[in-house]
Amino acid sequence: MSEDTPLIQSMRAAVQATPGDVALRLHLAELLLDAGQAAGAVAEVAVALQHAPDHAQARELMARAIAPPPAAQAPAPSPAPSQVAAPDTGQATNTGQAASTDTAGPGAPRGGFDWQAAENEVGDVVPPRFVEAPLTVDGSGDPGDADAWEVAAPGTVRLADVGGMRDVKERLEAAFLAPLRNPELRKLYGKSLRGGLLLYGPPGCGKTFIARAVAGELGANFLSVSVNDVLDMWIGNSERNMHEIFQTARRQAPCVVFLDELDALGGKRSRTQHSGMRNTVNQLLTELDGVDATANEGVFVLAATNVPWDVDIALRRPGRLDRTLLVLPPDAPAREAILRYHLKDRPIESVDLGKLVKITDGLSGADLAHVCEAAAEHALLDSARTGTVRLINMADLLRAAKAVAPSTEPWFATARNVAMYANEGGTYDDLVAYLKRKRKL
Repeated sequence: MSEDTPLIQSMRAAVQATPGDVALRLHLAELLLDAGQAAGAVAEVAVALQHAPDHAQARELMARAIAPPPAAQAPAPSPAPSQVAAPDTGQATNTGQAASTDTAGPGAPRGGFDWQAAENEVGDVVPPRFVEAPLTVDGSGDPGDADAWEVAAPGTVRLADVGGMRDVKERLEAAFLAPLRNPELRKLYGKSLRGGLLLYGPPGCGKTFIARAVAGELGANFLSVSVNDVLDMWIGNSERNMHEIFQTARRQAPCVVFLDELDALGGKRSRTQHSGMRNTVNQLLTELDGVDATANEGVFVLAATNVPWDVDIALRRPGRLDRTLLVLPPDAPAREAILRYHLKDRPIESVDLGKLVKITDGLSGADLAHVCEAAAEHALLDSARTGTVRLINMADLLRAAKAVAPSTEPWFATARNVAMYANEGGTYDDLVAYLKRKRKL
Protein backbone atom coordinates (compact mmCIF):
# COMPACT_ATOMS: atom_id res chain seq x y z
CA MET A 1 0.00 0.00 0.00
CA SER A 2 1.37 3.41 -0.93
CA GLU A 3 1.94 5.93 1.83
CA ASP A 4 -0.99 8.26 2.58
CA THR A 5 -0.85 11.80 1.28
CA PRO A 6 -1.50 14.67 3.74
CA LEU A 7 -4.99 15.09 2.26
CA ILE A 8 -5.83 11.41 2.79
CA GLN A 9 -4.49 11.59 6.35
CA SER A 10 -6.73 14.61 7.04
CA MET A 11 -9.75 12.84 5.56
CA ARG A 12 -9.07 9.74 7.68
CA ALA A 13 -9.08 11.89 10.80
CA ALA A 14 -12.33 13.54 9.73
CA VAL A 15 -13.99 10.16 9.11
CA GLN A 16 -12.85 8.90 12.51
CA ALA A 17 -14.40 11.99 14.12
CA THR A 18 -17.77 11.45 12.36
CA PRO A 19 -17.96 7.77 11.37
CA GLY A 20 -21.62 8.01 10.34
CA ASP A 21 -21.08 10.59 7.57
CA VAL A 22 -21.53 8.59 4.36
CA ALA A 23 -20.57 11.40 1.97
CA LEU A 24 -17.29 12.09 3.76
CA ARG A 25 -16.40 8.38 3.86
CA LEU A 26 -17.09 8.00 0.13
CA HIS A 27 -14.88 11.01 -0.56
CA LEU A 28 -12.06 9.28 1.33
CA ALA A 29 -12.70 6.06 -0.62
CA GLU A 30 -12.43 7.94 -3.92
CA LEU A 31 -9.13 9.51 -2.84
CA LEU A 32 -7.79 6.07 -1.87
CA LEU A 33 -8.91 4.60 -5.19
CA ASP A 34 -7.22 7.38 -7.15
CA ALA A 35 -4.06 6.76 -5.09
CA GLY A 36 -4.05 3.07 -6.06
CA GLN A 37 -5.20 1.81 -2.64
CA ALA A 38 -8.10 -0.33 -3.89
CA ALA A 39 -8.25 -2.52 -0.76
CA GLY A 40 -8.57 0.53 1.49
CA ALA A 41 -11.26 1.96 -0.79
CA VAL A 42 -13.24 -1.31 -0.63
CA ALA A 43 -13.15 -1.24 3.18
CA GLU A 44 -14.41 2.37 3.36
CA VAL A 45 -17.19 1.80 0.81
CA ALA A 46 -18.28 -1.36 2.63
CA VAL A 47 -18.81 0.63 5.82
CA ALA A 48 -20.69 3.31 3.86
CA LEU A 49 -22.98 0.63 2.40
CA GLN A 50 -23.85 -0.50 5.92
CA HIS A 51 -25.29 2.97 6.57
CA ALA A 52 -26.83 3.44 3.11
CA PRO A 53 -27.24 0.11 1.27
CA ASP A 54 -28.85 1.68 -1.82
CA HIS A 55 -26.46 4.62 -2.19
CA ALA A 56 -25.77 4.90 -5.94
CA GLN A 57 -22.34 6.54 -5.59
CA ALA A 58 -21.25 3.89 -3.06
CA ARG A 59 -22.24 1.06 -5.40
CA GLU A 60 -20.43 2.72 -8.32
CA LEU A 61 -17.28 3.19 -6.22
CA MET A 62 -17.41 -0.44 -5.08
CA ALA A 63 -17.64 -1.55 -8.71
CA ARG A 64 -14.58 0.52 -9.56
CA ALA A 65 -12.63 -0.64 -6.51
CA ILE A 66 -13.02 -4.37 -7.05
CA ALA A 67 -12.88 -4.34 -10.87
CA PRO A 68 -9.77 -6.12 -12.23
CA PRO A 69 -7.02 -3.88 -13.62
CA PRO A 70 -7.17 -3.40 -17.39
CA ALA A 71 -5.05 -5.79 -19.41
CA ALA A 72 -1.86 -4.47 -20.98
CA GLN A 73 -2.45 -3.15 -24.49
CA ALA A 74 0.75 -4.57 -26.00
CA PRO A 75 0.23 -5.81 -29.57
CA ALA A 76 -0.25 -9.57 -29.64
CA PRO A 77 1.97 -11.57 -32.01
CA SER A 78 0.32 -13.19 -34.99
CA PRO A 79 -0.66 -16.78 -34.24
CA ALA A 80 1.39 -19.48 -35.88
CA PRO A 81 -0.40 -21.47 -38.56
CA SER A 82 -0.05 -24.63 -36.50
CA GLN A 83 -1.93 -22.99 -33.60
CA VAL A 84 -4.82 -21.98 -35.83
CA ALA A 85 -5.05 -25.31 -37.57
CA ALA A 86 -4.94 -27.57 -34.49
CA PRO A 87 -8.51 -27.74 -33.07
CA ASP A 88 -7.75 -30.77 -30.86
CA THR A 89 -5.27 -28.86 -28.61
CA GLY A 90 -8.07 -27.13 -26.73
CA GLN A 91 -6.26 -23.77 -26.95
CA ALA A 92 -8.12 -20.58 -27.91
CA THR A 93 -7.13 -19.09 -31.23
CA ASN A 94 -7.29 -15.53 -29.81
CA THR A 95 -6.04 -15.37 -26.23
CA GLY A 96 -6.76 -11.65 -25.81
CA GLN A 97 -10.37 -12.06 -26.93
CA ALA A 98 -10.92 -15.03 -24.55
CA ALA A 99 -9.61 -13.07 -21.60
CA SER A 100 -11.88 -10.12 -22.33
CA THR A 101 -14.98 -12.34 -22.25
CA ASP A 102 -13.99 -14.05 -18.98
CA THR A 103 -13.27 -11.01 -16.79
CA ALA A 104 -16.95 -10.43 -15.99
CA GLY A 105 -17.19 -13.84 -14.35
CA PRO A 106 -19.62 -16.70 -15.05
CA GLY A 107 -23.20 -15.63 -15.54
CA ALA A 108 -22.40 -11.91 -15.82
CA PRO A 109 -23.90 -9.93 -18.70
CA ARG A 110 -21.48 -9.32 -21.57
CA GLY A 111 -19.61 -6.08 -20.94
CA GLY A 112 -21.47 -5.55 -17.58
CA PHE A 113 -20.55 -5.68 -13.90
CA ASP A 114 -20.79 -8.97 -11.97
CA TRP A 115 -22.64 -8.04 -8.76
CA GLN A 116 -22.45 -11.64 -7.51
CA ALA A 117 -18.66 -11.52 -7.60
CA ALA A 118 -18.76 -8.16 -5.83
CA GLU A 119 -21.00 -9.57 -3.11
CA ASN A 120 -18.63 -12.50 -2.58
CA GLU A 121 -15.68 -10.08 -2.43
CA VAL A 122 -17.14 -8.04 0.46
CA GLY A 123 -19.24 -10.75 2.12
CA ASP A 124 -17.02 -10.81 5.20
CA VAL A 125 -17.22 -7.00 5.58
CA VAL A 126 -20.87 -6.14 4.94
CA PRO A 127 -23.27 -8.25 7.07
CA PRO A 128 -26.51 -9.60 5.58
CA ARG A 129 -29.43 -7.15 5.71
CA PHE A 130 -32.02 -9.76 6.71
CA VAL A 131 -31.30 -12.68 9.03
CA GLU A 132 -34.76 -13.71 10.21
CA ALA A 133 -37.43 -15.60 8.30
CA PRO A 134 -40.50 -13.44 7.53
CA LEU A 135 -43.83 -14.09 9.18
CA THR A 136 -46.41 -16.23 7.43
CA VAL A 137 -49.39 -14.55 5.79
CA ASP A 138 -51.75 -15.35 8.68
CA GLY A 139 -49.30 -14.14 11.30
CA SER A 140 -48.59 -17.65 12.62
CA GLY A 141 -44.86 -17.14 12.18
CA ASP A 142 -44.92 -14.78 15.17
CA PRO A 143 -43.32 -16.73 18.07
CA GLY A 144 -45.96 -15.46 20.48
CA ASP A 145 -44.24 -16.90 23.56
CA ALA A 146 -42.52 -15.21 26.45
CA ASP A 147 -39.07 -15.75 24.93
CA ALA A 148 -40.03 -13.43 22.05
CA TRP A 149 -39.75 -10.35 24.29
CA GLU A 150 -36.29 -9.01 24.97
CA VAL A 151 -35.69 -8.33 28.64
CA ALA A 152 -32.60 -6.28 29.47
CA ALA A 153 -30.60 -7.29 32.53
CA PRO A 154 -30.31 -4.81 35.41
CA GLY A 155 -28.42 -1.85 33.98
CA THR A 156 -25.71 0.34 35.44
CA VAL A 157 -27.60 3.60 34.85
CA ARG A 158 -28.64 5.27 38.12
CA LEU A 159 -30.42 8.50 38.98
CA ALA A 160 -27.00 9.97 39.75
CA ASP A 161 -26.25 9.60 36.03
CA VAL A 162 -29.20 11.87 35.19
CA GLY A 163 -27.74 15.36 35.03
CA GLY A 164 -29.57 18.01 37.04
CA MET A 165 -33.36 17.57 37.42
CA ARG A 166 -33.17 17.68 41.21
CA ASP A 167 -36.93 18.15 41.60
CA VAL A 168 -37.65 15.10 39.45
CA LYS A 169 -35.23 12.96 41.45
CA GLU A 170 -36.71 14.06 44.76
CA ARG A 171 -40.24 13.28 43.60
CA LEU A 172 -39.15 9.87 42.35
CA GLU A 173 -37.43 9.09 45.63
CA ALA A 174 -40.36 10.16 47.80
CA ALA A 175 -43.22 8.78 45.75
CA PHE A 176 -41.77 5.65 44.22
CA LEU A 177 -38.30 4.50 45.25
CA ALA A 178 -38.15 4.98 49.04
CA PRO A 179 -41.04 2.58 49.82
CA LEU A 180 -39.55 -0.08 47.57
CA ARG A 181 -36.04 0.21 49.02
CA ASN A 182 -37.20 -0.54 52.59
CA PRO A 183 -38.67 -4.06 52.70
CA GLU A 184 -39.08 -4.05 56.49
CA LEU A 185 -41.05 -0.83 56.50
CA ARG A 186 -43.02 -2.05 53.52
CA LYS A 187 -43.94 -5.22 55.41
CA LEU A 188 -44.82 -3.24 58.54
CA TYR A 189 -47.18 -0.94 56.68
CA GLY A 190 -48.56 -3.61 54.35
CA LYS A 191 -47.18 -1.99 51.20
CA SER A 192 -47.30 -4.32 48.19
CA LEU A 193 -44.13 -4.68 46.10
CA ARG A 194 -45.73 -3.19 43.03
CA GLY A 195 -46.41 0.25 41.69
CA GLY A 196 -47.20 2.36 38.66
CA LEU A 197 -45.83 5.74 37.59
CA LEU A 198 -46.73 7.91 34.59
CA LEU A 199 -44.03 10.23 33.24
CA TYR A 200 -45.33 13.03 31.04
CA GLY A 201 -43.96 16.17 29.45
CA PRO A 202 -42.67 17.57 26.15
CA PRO A 203 -40.85 15.21 23.75
CA GLY A 204 -37.09 14.78 23.89
CA CYS A 205 -36.67 15.57 27.60
CA GLY A 206 -35.41 12.20 28.85
CA LYS A 207 -38.44 10.25 30.02
CA THR A 208 -37.06 6.96 28.68
CA PHE A 209 -33.63 7.58 30.23
CA ILE A 210 -35.24 8.30 33.60
CA ALA A 211 -37.21 5.04 33.35
CA ARG A 212 -33.97 3.13 32.79
CA ALA A 213 -32.39 4.93 35.75
CA VAL A 214 -35.32 3.86 37.96
CA ALA A 215 -34.82 0.24 36.85
CA GLY A 216 -31.13 0.57 37.71
CA GLU A 217 -31.96 1.98 41.16
CA LEU A 218 -34.25 -1.00 41.81
CA GLY A 219 -31.75 -3.53 40.44
CA ALA A 220 -34.58 -4.78 38.23
CA ASN A 221 -34.73 -6.16 34.72
CA PHE A 222 -36.03 -3.78 32.06
CA LEU A 223 -38.67 -4.55 29.44
CA SER A 224 -39.40 -1.69 27.03
CA VAL A 225 -42.72 -1.89 25.16
CA SER A 226 -43.79 0.27 22.21
CA VAL A 227 -46.92 0.30 20.10
CA ASN A 228 -45.18 -1.82 17.43
CA ASP A 229 -44.61 -4.58 19.96
CA VAL A 230 -48.30 -4.87 20.80
CA LEU A 231 -50.58 -3.91 17.92
CA ASP A 232 -51.28 -6.56 15.31
CA MET A 233 -53.55 -6.65 12.27
CA TRP A 234 -55.02 -10.04 13.22
CA ILE A 235 -57.95 -10.14 15.63
CA GLY A 236 -56.92 -11.21 19.12
CA ASN A 237 -53.16 -10.97 18.52
CA SER A 238 -52.81 -7.53 20.13
CA GLU A 239 -54.44 -8.74 23.36
CA ARG A 240 -52.29 -11.88 23.30
CA ASN A 241 -49.13 -9.79 22.84
CA MET A 242 -50.06 -7.60 25.80
CA HIS A 243 -50.65 -10.66 27.97
CA GLU A 244 -47.34 -12.26 26.93
CA ILE A 245 -45.44 -9.08 27.77
CA PHE A 246 -46.73 -9.05 31.34
CA GLN A 247 -46.25 -12.82 31.67
CA THR A 248 -42.61 -12.31 30.71
CA ALA A 249 -42.24 -9.53 33.29
CA ARG A 250 -43.78 -11.72 36.01
CA ARG A 251 -41.36 -14.54 35.24
CA GLN A 252 -38.41 -12.13 35.19
CA ALA A 253 -39.42 -10.25 38.36
CA PRO A 254 -38.21 -7.93 39.70
CA CYS A 255 -38.84 -6.25 36.38
CA VAL A 256 -39.69 -2.75 35.20
CA VAL A 257 -42.19 -2.70 32.33
CA PHE A 258 -41.80 0.56 30.43
CA LEU A 259 -44.81 1.45 28.25
CA ASP A 260 -43.59 4.06 25.79
CA GLU A 261 -46.14 6.35 24.08
CA LEU A 262 -48.92 5.25 26.43
CA ASP A 263 -51.47 7.37 24.56
CA ALA A 264 -51.09 4.98 21.59
CA LEU A 265 -51.50 1.85 23.73
CA GLY A 266 -54.03 3.18 26.22
CA GLY A 267 -55.89 5.98 24.50
CA LYS A 268 -59.36 7.02 25.63
CA ARG A 269 -61.80 4.30 24.66
CA SER A 270 -64.59 6.85 24.22
CA ARG A 271 -62.67 8.25 21.23
CA THR A 272 -61.77 4.87 19.76
CA GLN A 273 -63.93 3.66 16.89
CA HIS A 274 -62.17 0.34 16.32
CA SER A 275 -63.17 -2.44 18.70
CA GLY A 276 -59.69 -3.99 18.47
CA MET A 277 -58.11 -0.93 20.10
CA ARG A 278 -60.73 -0.90 22.85
CA ASN A 279 -60.00 -4.56 23.53
CA THR A 280 -56.28 -3.80 23.72
CA VAL A 281 -56.90 -1.10 26.35
CA ASN A 282 -59.16 -3.50 28.26
CA GLN A 283 -56.40 -6.12 28.21
CA LEU A 284 -53.89 -3.58 29.54
CA LEU A 285 -56.24 -2.73 32.41
CA THR A 286 -56.59 -6.43 33.21
CA GLU A 287 -52.82 -6.96 33.22
CA LEU A 288 -52.25 -3.96 35.49
CA ASP A 289 -54.73 -5.35 38.00
CA GLY A 290 -53.37 -8.91 37.87
CA VAL A 291 -55.50 -12.01 38.31
CA ASP A 292 -55.03 -11.94 42.07
CA ALA A 293 -53.49 -9.77 44.76
CA THR A 294 -49.93 -11.09 44.24
CA ALA A 295 -49.87 -11.67 40.47
CA ASN A 296 -47.85 -8.53 39.75
CA GLU A 297 -45.59 -8.74 42.80
CA GLY A 298 -42.20 -7.42 41.75
CA VAL A 299 -43.53 -5.92 38.51
CA PHE A 300 -43.13 -2.14 38.34
CA VAL A 301 -44.97 -0.38 35.55
CA LEU A 302 -43.60 2.89 34.23
CA ALA A 303 -45.27 4.66 31.35
CA ALA A 304 -44.41 7.75 29.32
CA THR A 305 -46.52 10.00 27.16
CA ASN A 306 -46.43 13.47 25.64
CA VAL A 307 -50.21 13.84 25.84
CA PRO A 308 -51.49 12.53 29.21
CA TRP A 309 -54.87 14.15 28.54
CA ASP A 310 -55.42 11.55 25.79
CA VAL A 311 -54.81 8.57 28.12
CA ASP A 312 -57.87 6.58 29.22
CA ILE A 313 -58.96 7.76 32.67
CA ALA A 314 -59.27 4.16 33.90
CA LEU A 315 -55.50 3.70 33.55
CA ARG A 316 -54.89 6.46 36.08
CA ARG A 317 -57.16 5.30 38.85
CA PRO A 318 -55.61 4.24 42.21
CA GLY A 319 -53.77 0.94 42.01
CA ARG A 320 -52.75 1.36 38.38
CA LEU A 321 -50.77 4.35 37.06
CA ASP A 322 -51.92 6.50 39.94
CA ARG A 323 -48.73 8.58 40.36
CA THR A 324 -47.68 11.14 37.77
CA LEU A 325 -44.40 12.98 37.29
CA LEU A 326 -43.84 15.98 35.02
CA VAL A 327 -40.51 15.79 33.14
CA LEU A 328 -39.63 19.28 31.90
CA PRO A 329 -36.85 20.57 29.61
CA PRO A 330 -33.45 20.17 31.27
CA ASP A 331 -32.33 22.76 33.78
CA ALA A 332 -28.87 24.37 33.69
CA PRO A 333 -26.93 21.47 35.35
CA ALA A 334 -28.73 18.99 33.11
CA ARG A 335 -27.94 21.02 29.99
CA GLU A 336 -24.28 21.14 30.94
CA ALA A 337 -24.20 17.35 31.45
CA ILE A 338 -25.96 16.73 28.13
CA LEU A 339 -23.63 19.03 26.21
CA ARG A 340 -20.57 17.45 27.81
CA TYR A 341 -21.85 13.99 26.84
CA HIS A 342 -22.42 14.87 23.18
CA LEU A 343 -19.09 16.71 22.84
CA LYS A 344 -16.83 14.34 24.75
CA ASP A 345 -15.87 12.20 21.73
CA ARG A 346 -15.65 15.08 19.26
CA PRO A 347 -12.58 17.23 18.53
CA ILE A 348 -13.30 20.60 20.20
CA GLU A 349 -11.32 23.66 21.27
CA SER A 350 -12.01 26.67 23.51
CA VAL A 351 -15.66 25.80 24.23
CA ASP A 352 -17.27 27.96 26.94
CA LEU A 353 -19.87 25.58 28.37
CA GLY A 354 -21.19 28.18 30.80
CA LYS A 355 -22.11 30.57 28.00
CA LEU A 356 -23.54 27.74 25.91
CA VAL A 357 -25.72 26.59 28.80
CA LYS A 358 -27.18 30.09 29.23
CA ILE A 359 -28.17 30.59 25.61
CA THR A 360 -29.76 27.12 25.30
CA ASP A 361 -32.35 27.64 28.05
CA GLY A 362 -35.63 26.03 26.99
CA LEU A 363 -34.07 23.50 24.62
CA SER A 364 -34.85 19.84 25.16
CA GLY A 365 -32.22 17.12 25.41
CA ALA A 366 -32.88 16.20 21.78
CA ASP A 367 -32.43 19.85 20.77
CA LEU A 368 -29.07 19.99 22.55
CA ALA A 369 -27.92 16.83 20.80
CA HIS A 370 -28.89 18.44 17.48
CA VAL A 371 -26.88 21.58 18.34
CA CYS A 372 -23.74 19.46 18.83
CA GLU A 373 -24.44 17.48 15.66
CA ALA A 374 -24.98 20.62 13.57
CA ALA A 375 -21.78 22.22 14.89
CA ALA A 376 -19.81 19.07 14.07
CA GLU A 377 -21.31 18.96 10.59
CA HIS A 378 -20.32 22.58 9.89
CA ALA A 379 -16.72 21.96 11.01
CA LEU A 380 -16.59 18.74 8.99
CA LEU A 381 -17.79 20.36 5.77
CA ASP A 382 -15.36 23.24 6.29
CA SER A 383 -12.53 20.73 6.71
CA ALA A 384 -13.60 18.84 3.58
CA ARG A 385 -13.63 22.04 1.51
CA THR A 386 -10.22 23.25 2.67
CA GLY A 387 -8.55 19.85 2.86
CA THR A 388 -7.34 20.58 6.41
CA VAL A 389 -9.04 19.15 9.46
CA ARG A 390 -9.95 21.74 12.08
CA LEU A 391 -11.52 21.42 15.52
CA ILE A 392 -15.08 22.34 16.49
CA ASN A 393 -15.00 25.76 18.11
CA MET A 394 -17.35 28.01 20.02
CA ALA A 395 -18.40 29.85 16.86
CA ASP A 396 -19.71 26.58 15.39
CA LEU A 397 -21.76 25.84 18.51
CA LEU A 398 -23.15 29.38 18.82
CA ARG A 399 -24.16 29.34 15.17
CA ALA A 400 -25.89 25.96 15.60
CA ALA A 401 -27.65 27.03 18.82
CA LYS A 402 -28.97 30.19 17.16
CA ALA A 403 -30.44 28.15 14.30
CA VAL A 404 -32.27 25.65 16.53
CA ALA A 405 -35.74 26.65 17.72
CA PRO A 406 -37.00 24.94 20.91
CA SER A 407 -38.99 21.88 19.83
CA THR A 408 -40.96 22.06 23.10
CA GLU A 409 -42.87 25.25 22.23
CA PRO A 410 -45.73 23.54 20.31
CA TRP A 411 -46.21 21.17 23.24
CA PHE A 412 -46.44 24.01 25.75
CA ALA A 413 -48.95 25.81 23.52
CA THR A 414 -51.28 22.82 23.83
CA ALA A 415 -50.46 22.12 27.48
CA ARG A 416 -51.28 25.72 28.39
CA ASN A 417 -54.90 25.21 27.31
CA VAL A 418 -55.14 21.96 29.24
CA ALA A 419 -53.69 23.54 32.38
CA MET A 420 -56.13 26.45 32.18
CA TYR A 421 -59.36 24.66 31.30
CA ALA A 422 -58.99 20.92 32.03
CA ASN A 423 -57.15 20.67 35.35
CA GLU A 424 -59.84 18.73 37.17
CA GLY A 425 -58.74 17.52 40.59
CA GLY A 426 -55.37 19.27 40.35
CA THR A 427 -53.93 16.65 37.98
CA TYR A 428 -51.72 19.21 36.25
CA ASP A 429 -50.82 21.46 39.19
CA ASP A 430 -47.10 20.91 38.54
CA LEU A 431 -47.55 22.05 34.97
CA VAL A 432 -49.51 25.13 36.08
CA ALA A 433 -46.76 26.06 38.54
CA TYR A 434 -44.07 25.73 35.86
CA LEU A 435 -46.00 27.82 33.33
CA LYS A 436 -46.51 30.55 35.91
CA ARG A 437 -42.84 30.49 36.86
CA LYS A 438 -41.87 30.87 33.21
CA ARG A 439 -44.58 33.50 32.70
CA LYS A 440 -46.29 31.42 30.05
CA LEU A 441 -49.68 31.38 31.78
